[in-house]
Amino acid sequence: MVIKTDELPAAAPADGAREPSSQAGGKGRPGAAELPPVMLLNGDCAESLKKEERAADVPRENGLDEAEPGEETTGQEVIVIQDTGFSVKILAPGIEPFSLQVSPQEMVQEIHQVLMDREDTCHRTCFSLHLDGNMLDHFSELRSVEGLQEGSVLRVVEEPYTVREARIHVRHVRDLLKSLDPSDAFNGVDCNSLSFLSVFTDGDLGDSGKRKKGLEMDPIDCTPPEYILPGSRERPLCPLQPQNRDWKPLQCLKVLTMSGWNPPPGNRKMHGDLMYLFVITAEDRQVSITASTRGFYLNQSTAYHFNPKPASPRFLSHSLVELLNQISPTFKKNFAVLQKKRVQRHPFERIATPFQVYSWTAPQAEHAMDCVRAEDAYTSRLGYEEHIPGQTRDWNEELQTTRELPRKNLPERLLRERAIFKVHSDFTAAATRGAMAVIDGNVMAINPSEETKMQMFIWNNIFFSLGFDVRDHYKDFGGDVAAYVAPTNDLNGVRTYNAVDVEGLYTLGTVVVDYRGYRVTAQSIIPGILERDQEQSVIYGSIDFGKTVMSHPRYLELLERTSRPLKILRHRVLNDRDEEVELCSSVECKGIIGNDGRHYILDLLRTFPPDLNFLPVPGEGLPEECTRAGFPRAHRHKLCCLRQELVDAFVEHRYLLFMKLAALQLMQQKASRIDNPTSLENGDSPSSASKPEDPSGPEAGSEEEGGSASGLAKVKELAETIASDDGTDPRSREVIRNACKAVGSISSTAFDVRFNPDIFSPGVRFPESCQEEVRDQKQLLKDAAAFLLSCQIPGLVKDCIDHAVLPMDGATLAEVMRQRGINMRYLGKVLDMVLRSPARDQLDHIYKIGIGELITRSAKHIFKTYLQGVELSGLSAAISHFLNCFLSSYPNPVAHLPADELISKKRNRRRRNRPPGAADNTAWAVMTPQELWKNICQEAKNYFDFILECETVDQAVETYGLQKITLLREISLKTGIQILLKEYSFDSRHKPAFTEEDVLNIFPVVKHVNPKASDAFHFFQSGQAKVQQGFLKEGCELINEALNLFNNVYGAMHVEICACLRLLARLHYIMGDYAEALSNQQKAVLMSERVMGIEHPNTIQEYMHLALYCFASSQLSTALSLLYRARYLTLLVFGEDHPEMALLDNNIGLVLHGVMEYDLSLRFLENALAVSTKYHGPRSLKVALSHHLVARVYESKAEFRSALQHEKEGYTVYKTQLGEDHEKTKESSEYLKCLTQQAVALQRTMNEIYRNGSSANIPPLKFTAPSMASVLEQLNVINGILFIPLSQKDLENLKAEVARRHQLQEASSREKAEEPMATEPEPAGAPEDVASQPQAAKDPSSPSSQG
Repeated sequence: MVIKTDELPAAAPADGAREPSSQAGGKGRPGAAELPPVMLLNGDCAESLKKEERAADVPRENGLDEAEPGEETTGQEVIVIQDTGFSVKILAPGIEPFSLQVSPQEMVQEIHQVLMDREDTCHRTCFSLHLDGNMLDHFSELRSVEGLQEGSVLRVVEEPYTVREARIHVRHVRDLLKSLDPSDAFNGVDCNSLSFLSVFTDGDLGDSGKRKKGLEMDPIDCTPPEYILPGSRERPLCPLQPQNRDWKPLQCLKVLTMSGWNPPPGNRKMHGDLMYLFVITAEDRQVSITASTRGFYLNQSTAYHFNPKPASPRFLSHSLVELLNQISPTFKKNFAVLQKKRVQRHPFERIATPFQVYSWTAPQAEHAMDCVRAEDAYTSRLGYEEHIPGQTRDWNEELQTTRELPRKNLPERLLRERAIFKVHSDFTAAATRGAMAVIDGNVMAINPSEETKMQMFIWNNIFFSLGFDVRDHYKDFGGDVAAYVAPTNDLNGVRTYNAVDVEGLYTLGTVVVDYRGYRVTAQSIIPGILERDQEQSVIYGSIDFGKTVMSHPRYLELLERTSRPLKILRHRVLNDRDEEVELCSSVECKGIIGNDGRHYILDLLRTFPPDLNFLPVPGEGLPEECTRAGFPRAHRHKLCCLRQELVDAFVEHRYLLFMKLAALQLMQQKASRIDNPTSLENGDSPSSASKPEDPSGPEAGSEEEGGSASGLAKVKELAETIASDDGTDPRSREVIRNACKAVGSISSTAFDVRFNPDIFSPGVRFPESCQEEVRDQKQLLKDAAAFLLSCQIPGLVKDCIDHAVLPMDGATLAEVMRQRGINMRYLGKVLDMVLRSPARDQLDHIYKIGIGELITRSAKHIFKTYLQGVELSGLSAAISHFLNCFLSSYPNPVAHLPADELISKKRNRRRRNRPPGAADNTAWAVMTPQELWKNICQEAKNYFDFILECETVDQAVETYGLQKITLLREISLKTGIQILLKEYSFDSRHKPAFTEEDVLNIFPVVKHVNPKASDAFHFFQSGQAKVQQGFLKEGCELINEALNLFNNVYGAMHVEICACLRLLARLHYIMGDYAEALSNQQKAVLMSERVMGIEHPNTIQEYMHLALYCFASSQLSTALSLLYRARYLTLLVFGEDHPEMALLDNNIGLVLHGVMEYDLSLRFLENALAVSTKYHGPRSLKVALSHHLVARVYESKAEFRSALQHEKEGYTVYKTQLGEDHEKTKESSEYLKCLTQQAVALQRTMNEIYRNGSSANIPPLKFTAPSMASVLEQLNVINGILFIPLSQKDLENLKAEVARRHQLQEASSREKAEEPMATEPEPAGAPEDVASQPQAAKDPSSPSSQG
């Protein structure tokens, strides 16, 4: 459903003040002429941008509109006309006419949606729109409607109901009544999720910006609750989900439900009765209502007596709301208030998210009667898929058809990506629902006579199988353990092939769901596969792990196109008859042509090469780096493969090596031939010889993996041109051949490293003729395994020491490991390396997160098998018992067995269709804490090769400095447990922490494909690049464009839109537009809460940014409450001892300093100083800045001795790090002088008092409260934001300066680039905070006044 984010009058007051051209926050794109000639890009999006420069795509009017592929101009990339919107007048019965802004791209249907959402027309669902007496078609676009123009009048005409329309109407009324009720979000249904921002900002931020500074100096707001103060030990859980005032819903009705008299008998049907409703009003009046074709009226039925005749007065109304308004005064009053509140909420609080987000805590909620929910549960909603009434969706057809959509130009690509994304999110939701139904035993198996582990299911056109080793398929690979990991490997393969997106090659829709200890794979169904035997259908690949192997020319041709991006080598294997068969994938990858004629590939579990560190092969030795680290280690299964990120990083690493070997010599040869053909000495052409050594020229600073690659592009070109053109020169060919050989390239004329995924695969044999190739491939795999240990893990540890990555919880740690291609099974190795690191103390936070992750992952493995033995009636008792054993200090918790255990035993024996594994239903009850922790340590040793030094939870907490609340959060998120929101006494030795009433629910944990918006992402990247060059305006425009395209593909809610909004907010802030910054950042916070989770580390970051923008807009108390929220969440998620906490506390301390709460301010600033000193070392510039902030507060308190002491510390750091003459050092020494003078003056005054007593003539001391400007300035410094005073003239100078530098760099790449300019942000590549200096201290030239 399209909600016009920026056109809802109440929701976005801040937006109203903007000029009309900027309806959706954009300011219009520059035309092609204005685009600057140089485009510095990240990665490989150059060609896509050239195309797009002309296409000033997608209308600005409404972020969610589709672009229209119709407007083609011949011979060049499509140009979308910037359709200007126009306004139409709407005439609806019973209310004043109003005007509505629309855009020509919209469908008539979208106006329907807007009317169903507006406060005064929301109760209508069954109507049509008429223009000059002609009814408009629901699905036609406005531009195609004749005579529709600026100022046209559209009449809303009530239409007669049908049963379907009546049901939709009742559903809609129920949704309106429930619109403020959060229970759907707590229960994790219908893509609802939680957001708490409005609790801390008291509604919308836009209007409050106009308040006066003075009023905000209210001292009461400043003191935080005790548990937020530095040093507090308590970590309460309840504040995580504060009670929102709007949630105690106004009761409009007591009951609204379908009547038991449905459906109407034949004779009533012929009177137009469609269905009957039963209502109890708030005044306790019971009424029966008929829904007829003409509307709703009261009838004379009672609960036990059917009398369909109209009551008198019958109040016939076209809408149910109007009828209820007439019969219940309370309804009328409360419904109006409810709708007012509903439209005041920010749209982002109510739009559905694309994928379901589950909450791991929830308050105790009353279970209310709800007819629609009840109906949904019973019909399992198969029939109720809105757009195809009455039939199930053919998921496979939808998934494949969307892939086949054309993609020649931008509008077509947008349409295609939007369709792919939509179908994927629908499919994921349906698959999740089906998987839960399968495990709960509500779906009949298609092979019911087999034992439960082997059963397969079909529901809603989706095929479900369980993660068990059926028919010993995985016998040689690790049995059930292998069968459990195969689906996730397969899913990664599907992701990868989808991303390469080769036309004509199809994959299955795949979703992997972990629920109640079982793993379920959900797949779309290949047409015709169920009718035939698998043996007949597979025409490529092998169904028995390489004994019989087939190939097919069309498949080879299709897979050949994926081989370069996926680095897969085309190779030959032997089949059982010793014939050679050519493949371009692993043998397990099967090709099947469906009845629809499409070429499908499935079983992609070995898309990537095996990980030799975990695959001991007799007779094969690993490189020294591996053996030193104790590899190879036997793993539980033989399906361990390297991650795609690792393969890419390894190939890039090899490419650098290749360049070092080849390019240098080639260039010297070439240069000596050109410059001075007589002498061929190497040293003769320093200019070209020095190039390859600093290939990335000006960008050498960005030593990210991405940074080095883009810089090498030039060298690469050079090398390739030499390779192709100078075929005449045998020497250059020789050089390249040697370099290729050295790096293991498969070609001898150019760099090309690929892997054969079948090497070391049990059961696969290779022909004699390929033995040499196989030997090289084996060596390549060994090198890759060594590369992971010698480069990637140390690189990760180094990044953590440099604070280039700042994980805060298990999920963010896993993410930074995976980005570098390090699998989670290396977690123990990463921790070993952290322990051995010389900077061990600065890695304390990483060590804690790693240990917590290791413990909770081991516990998860145990919990999985533990749950499989529990039947449904014992579920909450079993989970609470497990949590007690895991986290409670109570020494011997006793499990409560369900009471009717014995009675139901007998019956159970006879039921064939038991849910899988319901064998011994009480084995779980005997677990003890000692046994569980012993198993956890055992698991950590076996799986992660790490020795945990603890036997109980309390020892673990003590030894490693963990928090029980954090462990509870981690285990709940990993296993899908939802617990009651209350304070748990984990440390009580007298009673267990959890009872079965505390376990509210268990949710599925879902893995799925995330389709991407490629064009939008390119725009985003080029916008980032522009910002880095200092072209803020252009960068801003490109990012606005990206935002538009993201909205087009993903709808309004998505993780990537969140990053986009955050960057936009930051840019607007830097350019001084605080209102716009606030509005964008508010959206970013709401979206992060809704899409990532209310306490996700990303959300904490967003809260901090928003607090800064609030402070700048002089909303001090709001800024403080946002910072306190961020601090509380950080304490809950990790604890106090985290580098990010220093930044947070500096922020809080500065704001408190600004409102003259000096003592409180010192508590936070001194904590920040301690944390900074620990993580950055006492000599870092961050610590110097921290000393200075503390000194300023002491100065304000007139405690000059302490102030001097701190400032001296800071001065010493500046002097040693930056030297005497640096402006920072000078500033600090000035400040020291000033402090000394004040101290002397104070001392004089004191002496005067001592001499002359109270009659002394004392000059008034000048104590200045800090000015808001100086506090804001310091806030910007610590948050790494550098301001540029942007008058138009400055902007021009800035651009000229950047352009000049660019030319200089081009001209002389051998000269070192000059000092980076002040706006230079962190390296491109991280879409994190692009406009930020990651640390103010990194750039010593950053201007800051020392106040």
